[in-house]
Amino acid sequence: MLSYPKAYVDYLVEFHATRDFFECHELLEEYWKEHPSDPLERTWVGLIQLAVGLYHERRGNRRGADKMLTQAVEKLSVAPLDKLGLDKEYLQKQIKSKLSDLNNEQRQQYTDLDMTIISEELMGLCTAACIDRGLTWGMPSPMQDESIIHRHTNRDRSDVILARKQAHIAKRKRMKPSSGG
Repeated sequence: MLSYPKAYVDYLVEFHATRDFFECHELLEEYWKEHPSDPLERTWVGLIQLAVGLYHERRGNRRGADKMLTQAVEKLSVAPLDKLGLDKEYLQKQIKSKLSDLNNEQRQQYTDLDMTIISEELMGLCTAACIDRGLTWGMPSPMQDESIIHRHTNRDRSDVILARKQAHIAKRKRMKPSSGG
C-alpha cells in the first residue's frame, strides 16, 4: 500500500509537470471532500490554496493570489509537510517571497514555484507517474496555453447551474402562499 494518497501524487505531478494548477485544486479538493475526518485536512486545504493562489497570480489576479497564498502560508506553517515528503521551510520561504513580490510595484512577470521533495519514495512515485503519462517533471508554465491559464472559464458548469435552478424553484415553492379556502 502507498504511504501517499494517489490524489496527492497526482497533484504534485500536475503542479510540477503540466503546471495545471486548476487541476491540482480539483484533484486535492475531491480527495479532501471524500476524506472529511482526515487528520491532514488543513494541510490538504493549504495545498489547494497554494495551487489556486498560483493560478490567480499567473492570470494576473494579484488580489486573488494574495488572498489564497496568505491563507496557504498560514495553514502550511503548521502542517506536517515533512511527513508528506516536502521541504517545509523552503516552501514557506518561497510562498512568502511570492507574497512580497505580489505587493511590489516593480514586480517582474510570473515565475513558477517548485516544491522540494525530500522523500525518495515520493519522488519515485512522481517520476513513474510522469513517465506513464509522457510528462516531463519541472516544465515551466505554458504561458501561451489559454486552456490551462484560463481553465476555469472552460469548465462544464451545467451540473452547478442545474442544481442552483432546482434550489431556486424549491425555494419559490416554499415561499409561495398557499391558496386555500
